[in-house]
Amino acid sequence: MTSSPRTTAHPNRVIAILGLAALAFSLAQTMVVPALRTLQAELDTSATGATWTVTAYLLAAAVATPVVGRLGDMFGKRRLLIVALAAFTAGSVVSALGDHVGVVILGRVLQGVGGGIFPLCFAIVRDELPRERVAIGISVVSAIVGIGGGLGLLLGGLLLDHASYHWVFWAGAIFGAAGTIGTVLGVHESPVRTPGRVDLRGAFVLGAGIALPLLAISNANDWGWGSARVVGLIVAGIAILAAWVALEQRTAEPIAHIPTLRQPTVFFTNLATVLIGFGMFGAFVLIPQLLQTPERTGYGFGLDATSSGLVMVPGAIVMLFLAPVSGRMSERLGSHVPFAIGAILSGIGLLFLAELHGSLVLIGLGFLINGTGIGLAFAAIPNMIVSAVSAERTGEATGFNTVMRSIGGSLGSQITGAVLAGTVVAGSTLPTDAGFRNAFLVVAAGSLAAGVLASLIPRLAARGAQDAARDLADAGQRA
Repeated sequence: MTSSPRTTAHPNRVIAILGLAALAFSLAQTMVVPALRTLQAELDTSATGATWTVTAYLLAAAVATPVVGRLGDMFGKRRLLIVALAAFTAGSVVSALGDHVGVVILGRVLQGVGGGIFPLCFAIVRDELPRERVAIGISVVSAIVGIGGGLGLLLGGLLLDHASYHWVFWAGAIFGAAGTIGTVLGVHESPVRTPGRVDLRGAFVLGAGIALPLLAISNANDWGWGSARVVGLIVAGIAILAAWVALEQRTAEPIAHIPTLRQPTVFFTNLATVLIGFGMFGAFVLIPQLLQTPERTGYGFGLDATSSGLVMVPGAIVMLFLAPVSGRMSERLGSHVPFAIGAILSGIGLLFLAELHGSLVLIGLGFLINGTGIGLAFAAIPNMIVSAVSAERTGEATGFNTVMRSIGGSLGSQITGAVLAGTVVAGSTLPTDAGFRNAFLVVAAGSLAAGVLASLIPRLAARGAQDAARDLADAGQRA
């Protein structure tokens, strides 16, 4: 590892630029959601084909994130952040120009390479900012995940209602280009490096292991959750990931340091991240669908994409203001405290929505509670990872945490879709009110479980350290 004194770049400027870079990627996660039906019609494709514009993005991000994070540790985090933003911008342009579903999907794959933006941003904050600003800086950048997800639904709806689906992608290109220029002009190169070689074999095996289960989950509604294809792909993916762990342990310079990922704080934080990502993306899918369901159903509101996005704006904005609060709580009480409180609040908001969604005010209030929790939790998660790993492992460890969030989001969106689809009455394409209630309950359970697990992480980590010390002592006695 090589390092040098921290740079004198103004902390607020660095945080603002990195926040813009993170916003570009997080907006693109959900901006396309309101456009899925339009893409299906205008690109003359099936519902599955349109869904691939989301699936391809998640798959590419899941594969590219740890790779880009590791490359940043090796060759320079600022340099790789510029590469990731440039790839994201190029992908946005390809999708914006595309008039065939294959071209749009190709652009989304390039956009997905931008998944490496988050671990690189976290690592730059840790390396470049004064120590007293690190927790708040990481909290602000991380909170952008939820903020961008909520605002992406609004912006996507606005562009779809008043322009065309092409502008959903042009907007991504504009944000990506702005982030690239800002990084070039206003961010210094991180001095912390971990020299080595790129583990291409490990990257390929990891990509296959992540891609197969996500592919199965993304198509489970069409293929059937119990179908041989879905079960077979999930089992095959798990087997490949198990083989990948063994492979990485035997690799001299692996793409992932398995002992770091097995560290109790890192392991249980990643598991809780899957659960709260499940809840967050479930809400992003359910609330717009409920608001846009026709009034004739007796429970829907018949809103257009823009109006349904506006209902969610307060919940998205509150996430930004809570990021510094979460950072200060992390400094004083430990990051597990805002993580646990936030996850439980998120679950309470989703329970509220399950039982009380009969008016726009109630839905807005439920999402505000949910957004408050998401803002606290997501701002705390990377601080937990960063505080538990060495500086040279920051990009790699936060990259894998981002992968866990993508997996949780994919599970949340697909499982809630399956719950809704299971209540569609014959002769109709619309789910029932009971379907929405059950779906909200399912994702609420994920968030509440994340809160319980987050509260236990210090105890679990201490127990893991005791077990490791005991194993080491036993090994010494046997020797």
